[in-house]
Amino acid sequence: MTRYVGAIDQGTTSTRFLVFDRAGAIVAGAQKEHRQIFPQPGWVEHDAEEIFRATCEVIGEALAGASLSPSDLAAVGIANQRETALIWERDTGRPLHNALVWMDTRTEALVAEMSRDGGADRFRAKTGLPLTTYFSALKWRWLLDCLPEARRRAEAGEVLFGTMDSWLVWRLTGRHVTDVTNASRTLLMNLTTLDWDDSLLAAFELPRAALPEIRSSSEIFGGAMGPLTGVPLAGLLGDQQAALFGQACLRPGQAKNTYGTGCFLLMNSGETPFPSRAGLLTTLGYKLGEAKPVYALEGSVAIAGALVQWLRDNLGLIRSASEIEALAASAPDNGDVYIVPAFSGLYAPHWRSNARGIIAGLTRFADRRHLARAALEATAYQTRDVLDVMIRESGVAMQEMRVDGGMVVNDLLMQFQSDILGAPVVRPKIVETTALGAAYAAGLAVGYWRSTGDIEENWAADRRWSPRMDEGLREKLYTSWGKAVRRSFDWVE
Repeated sequence: MTRYVGAIDQGTTSTRFLVFDRAGAIVAGAQKEHRQIFPQPGWVEHDAEEIFRATCEVIGEALAGASLSPSDLAAVGIANQRETALIWERDTGRPLHNALVWMDTRTEALVAEMSRDGGADRFRAKTGLPLTTYFSALKWRWLLDCLPEARRRAEAGEVLFGTMDSWLVWRLTGRHVTDVTNASRTLLMNLTTLDWDDSLLAAFELPRAALPEIRSSSEIFGGAMGPLTGVPLAGLLGDQQAALFGQACLRPGQAKNTYGTGCFLLMNSGETPFPSRAGLLTTLGYKLGEAKPVYALEGSVAIAGALVQWLRDNLGLIRSASEIEALAASAPDNGDVYIVPAFSGLYAPHWRSNARGIIAGLTRFADRRHLARAALEATAYQTRDVLDVMIRESGVAMQEMRVDGGMVVNDLLMQFQSDILGAPVVRPKIVETTALGAAYAAGLAVGYWRSTGDIEENWAADRRWSPRMDEGLREKLYTSWGKAVRRSFDWVE
């Protein structure tokens, strides 16, 4: 009996498999981290084979832990880290190189070269995106330029391109597909036609033969093999769009913010692409089967939870990420210390690829408590940077911000986020909204859930934070943050 729906959540630092019931409650789950590979400063890679092995392991662990089998699942969906790009052999499935992670900056020279003709926004009208190292097209271009025979083989269809969703679908079903949300993050898909654009392919010198077929976010892509043998794979969403869907932001103006490795604020903008003139991204929110696509405005922050990991792994300031809240709370304020985590440049709304991370305001008074607090506050400040622009551009006042992701268990951060925004912050009962969104997409495709109305009925608040900070202090802190951000600009010549 197919009692549940499963979801693979393939993230930047780990892969998890969760099983949900009709109420959206988690009935089983497992998670496994994978290596972060740093060959050079600014270069970030993942071993795609390691990730696939981890995917199979967490599926097996989750099912076994709850005494479930694949036959208990009506469908499975996939949510994935977006923009991370790899290429592999069609015949063998062997990756030709480690995957280039979304935050990798090795394509800076290509960005500069292509920006000389028309500027960083030369493709924004078609794609909704600026030219930066963030997106997938230039990563594939770099791989074809640098790997022997790769370009010839790609043009012959012997080598395939993909983001992590395509890679997992290929390994689980043998189909070479992606969905509109992931395709919209490549700089190669036309937002209006929802297809690869020949003029963009020509500009990036990439062959169509190597690209996956673009499909909707919710349909049956094929029957899975391996640890999910016989289960329909029926949902695909980039992780941030999956969280938007899982948060039931199904009406124009509804927004969510996900606090993970990076920080991603998305607002449902309806059935028409909303062009941004102030550094936000116009992207696909989701597309359910044959229904019209739903678009979103997005502000992307590269480093959020990754800054906490950096304090742990690089500085040894804490032993585990969970320690940071108590350490930060032991200081009454930030001691006038600000950390701008521009490790891969700054994303929205600044889009400064030549920025680099700084710690500003240091005095002899500052200690590890202030650094911990400044790290948490950096995430909240960056979110306000994005939200201020989003409200100004959309003209929609923010009634509340729905939040999810690993960092929302940090009460200190959530209260500071509400304080610095001057708006309520709401955490749902089910915080694993990325996996839940992928499960919803898959379940809708097979009739497990009848309509998006079921999704709205399932959503419920767990906790709400309201602003308590004095307006004068709020603006004083935010002004100092802005000074620190400007000092991070133009570090790289």
